Amino acid sequence: MKSEVVSYAKRLLLLTLAAALFTIILRVVLPSAWFSPSLPFLFVFYFACNLISFMALSKSLQKKFSRFVSVFMLTTGIKLFLFLSIMIIYAFINKKDAVPFLLNFFILYLVYTVFEVIQIVGLTKSPGSVEK
Repeated sequence: MKSEVVSYAKRLLLLTLAAALFTIILRVVLPSAWFSPSLPFLFVFYFACNLISFMALSKSLQKKFSRFVSVFMLTTGIKLFLFLSIMIIYAFINKKDAVPFLLNFFILYLVYTVFEVIQIVGLTKSPGSVEK
């Protein structure tokens, strides 16, 4: 389990660095109004959320597959509630920055969710996972 988490953390870090580099390139090309000042913190936030989620899922997969499904549903629900809460609170507090923040948040949500799903599917198909 520990090697899976370390391997995932390395891939997640590479994704985060690639997304940050791509964002820096886009900032040169696109108007700055499209980018929220909180964007660097969003990278850290998504990195932490995905790593914690993967650690919980990886640990649950070591027991029973039905436990994995329950933990997957729980972590997904908690993350969706957390993400929605952050978007709403930030939009009410910083009305001027609401649209760029929501745009940046949503794009990063898509990127990290696709990555997470691909990694979880790979984890559940690995030979060391629990029998279904």
